[in-house]
Amino acid sequence: MKHAFLGAVMAAVLAVPAFANDYTIMAPASPGGGWDSTARTMQEVMQAEGISGSVQVTNVPGAGGTVGLAQFVASASGDPSQLIVGGYVMVGAILTNASPVSLADVTPIARLTGEAVAIVVPAASPIQDIKGLVDAMAADPGAVSWAGGSAGGVDHITVGLLAKAAGVDPTKINYIAFSGGGEATAAILGNQVTAGISGLGEFLPQVQAGTMRLLAVSSDARLEGVDAPTLTEAGYDVVVQNWRMVAAAPGLSDEQKAQVSADIEKLAKSAGWQKALADKGWADTYLAGADFEVQLAKEIEATTAILKDIGLVQ
Repeated sequence: MKHAFLGAVMAAVLAVPAFANDYTIMAPASPGGGWDSTARTMQEVMQAEGISGSVQVTNVPGAGGTVGLAQFVASASGDPSQLIVGGYVMVGAILTNASPVSLADVTPIARLTGEAVAIVVPAASPIQDIKGLVDAMAADPGAVSWAGGSAGGVDHITVGLLAKAAGVDPTKINYIAFSGGGEATAAILGNQVTAGISGLGEFLPQVQAGTMRLLAVSSDARLEGVDAPTLTEAGYDVVVQNWRMVAAAPGLSDEQKAQVSADIEKLAKSAGWQKALADKGWADTYLAGADFEVQLAKEIEATTAILKDIGLVQ
């Protein structure tokens, strides 16, 4: 009887999925933006796909993600259950804010997604197309206000590159930085700004609802199902892709890093994640391991050059 009971208990234990880690994912921005959406999509899919039994998301906004990054570096060291999302915006913010911490202080795991940047105006705006917006900016750069993400991030860089392509001094653009996509969206819908710029996925619900007008996207070719020209097609030589990544805590052992990497690979290759990418209009740019670390170094170098070129970094 005793052996039979123990055998039944062991069988029950073995029947329960063995989760490698419960995770906490930091989105270093306010709710409603791209990092928050990425973290919460990871949470949903990792639990639904049985990769992790419990995934929590925390928001720590401020300074283009560098406030959250500093907190993460200080508090998560050696803890394989702690993750943080970041990307292009954070690279720029680290430079423009002269952040004392950088992505060198965490453990990069993988690039996950890429997304075109979209330029919109409120539905009631008299501006009907991207040429009308750029012409207004050329006539008086300060009179055209842009709502976007953190200073020095991909939104700010894209506006600077667009200004430069149109022959406008990029240092004179009137860019208003918001710490979260929800705040920027509210400013656009409230007609507090001339235009908005952010990841396409953040604006699509409003565009589809008819409360925003999509003027252009920053992709290298027209996007399927999106009724808007690329900036290049409109005559402005600007192509930008906002990429997003996930990193783990500093100070992990090789074994811990390998386990986290394996879980993220399962996420990236899961049916649930692929469906989420399609639903949100995110490109699958999964890149991991040494290849990602090499690419990240190149992205940091290229972003530094762009920020210097448009006058955001000396």
